[in-house]
Amino acid sequence: MSGKQPSLEEQKKAAALKAKEQAKEKLEAMKKEKAAKSESGGTEEDALALAKKKAAAAAKAKAQALAKQKEKTAESESEGTEEDALALAKKKAAAAAKAKAQAFAKQKEKTAESESEGTEEDALALAKKKAAAAAKAKAQALAKQKEKAAESESEGTEEDALALAKKKAAAAAKAKAQALAKQKEKTAESESEGTEEDALALAKKKAAAAAKAKALAKQKSDGTTSTSDDKDSEKAKAIAAAKAKAAAAAKARASVPKKEEEHQQELPPSPHQPLLDQYVEFISKHLTPTAIEDSYINRLSKDVPTIVAKLDAYYEVAQLFKTHEELKFDYVSELHGTDFSTHFEVYVYLYSYTHKKPVALKVKVDRERPEVPSLQPLWPGADWPEREAYDLLGITFIGHPNLKRIMMPDDWVGYPLRKDYEPFDVEV
Repeated sequence: MSGKQPSLEEQKKAAALKAKEQAKEKLEAMKKEKAAKSESGGTEEDALALAKKKAAAAAKAKAQALAKQKEKTAESESEGTEEDALALAKKKAAAAAKAKAQAFAKQKEKTAESESEGTEEDALALAKKKAAAAAKAKAQALAKQKEKAAESESEGTEEDALALAKKKAAAAAKAKAQALAKQKEKTAESESEGTEEDALALAKKKAAAAAKAKALAKQKSDGTTSTSDDKDSEKAKAIAAAKAKAAAAAKARASVPKKEEEHQQELPPSPHQPLLDQYVEFISKHLTPTAIEDSYINRLSKDVPTIVAKLDAYYEVAQLFKTHEELKFDYVSELHGTDFSTHFEVYVYLYSYTHKKPVALKVKVDRERPEVPSLQPLWPGADWPEREAYDLLGITFIGHPNLKRIMMPDDWVGYPLRKDYEPFDVEV
């Protein structure tokens, strides 16, 4: 330290002198401000009030400064003087040096003891212990290996092998039986659900496969084919396809009605039949009976009452379903299109949260001119499903606000879900 720190009394005197000077300066400033105000037209009463306010603020600031000074003084008194701090620091340094010296001495003692105790005999004893432990571990590992070999030999008998083979054979037989049962179920379902269009498509595939096989067989037998042979094979294919198509159509016409009659006789009346009757009555009353092309209970879709509307009445029927107080179908749960080769069909599944009732609205669309009114103005939720049907089937929804492709690129050629779709680029 270059000089002695001022004592507490000196600090107090300096602080008091400083506060006095500050108060004097503030008073002079107040006088100047008062004089300036009086010159500018301020009254004596305003100047006195302002002076009182400033004096009070100055007194408050002085009191706060004095309180802070007292706090600092108390802290300095509690912490001791600079000399006490220096003495305490010296004591701590001396204690640390002493502790360090003692630790160093102990370290030297330990080093000396380890050097005196680490003789050649200790090293040999340690090596013997390690060798004994390694030999013991090796013997234990060998014993375990022998035990495992003995257990595997005792357990692997011919009887166990036969039992295992029997289990595997039983499991395989069970799996085969389950697979066969599933196959039968699928076959039965496909037979019961197979419509005339499916039968025609299957017949076409079979005819094409037969014609292809016949052409390949002819190529193998002749070695090469000429242009006339190609024409003959094409004619044969066309004739075979036409025959197969006619046979399948006749078979479908003969078998489908019988199956439907048998199916209707076996099933009990649907609990949704009253709903279907109610919907038909509403449409006949508020529109016209000719607006409905067909109506039925869809047994394959949870007995949903289904209304097949005519194309020119499709939008009016949908509007009636949406707006009538006793119907109020406010939710579109599904909307999609289907290609039946001869025509398209648009399915709309609606639900009324007000009355807790379902209905399905269907319309048939001309395949050569696939146009149908859009339901987006009635149900905004029909926006994307209609765009999907347009994108994949080419059905145009008249009145849709943004009828653009939603899945395929804008420059895609054709509609992938049509049954006659052929890729523009076969390599894609």
